[in-house]
Amino acid sequence: MPLRVEKVVSGGQTGADRAGLDAAIELGLETGGWVPRGRLAEDGAIPESYSSLRETDSAHYPERTALNVRDSDCTVIVSQGELTGGSLLTLEIARQYGKPAIHIDLSSETLEEAVIRLRDWLARNGSRVMNIAGPRASSDPEIYAMTRRLIADALSPEE
Repeated sequence: MPLRVEKVVSGGQTGADRAGLDAAIELGLETGGWVPRGRLAEDGAIPESYSSLRETDSAHYPERTALNVRDSDCTVIVSQGELTGGSLLTLEIARQYGKPAIHIDLSSETLEEAVIRLRDWLARNGSRVMNIAGPRASSDPEIYAMTRRLIADALSPEE
């Protein structure tokens, strides 16, 4: 079953969020998502290069999290270890909305295993719009590179 993801959305935070967007841009996929008013992120304002991101009415992170889950077909949460903070909230919101969500814990499987598992899951769900979430860079300095590779490899056409 071929992958059908056409768009990747996220909240624009450093770390996993931007890695998902950058992987999508690299693959020529559409991007989007909701960000807090003022384009707030831990490193200041989210760069204007992510022009497809829309601001919420509030500067509170949970609002953008809920809107990104609501407006996507599925949510992929990437971490190295247990979910905490906003990543855990994302999973809880996905369950509230009844939306498919998968947690990829890169401390418990290899990147190659995670790519296969994510590809299979996305194909089974037939999702067109994928929300990507996970820790910010300050809480996991390696998460950006790992998530970008995971998403790029999982969404790349199979040879």
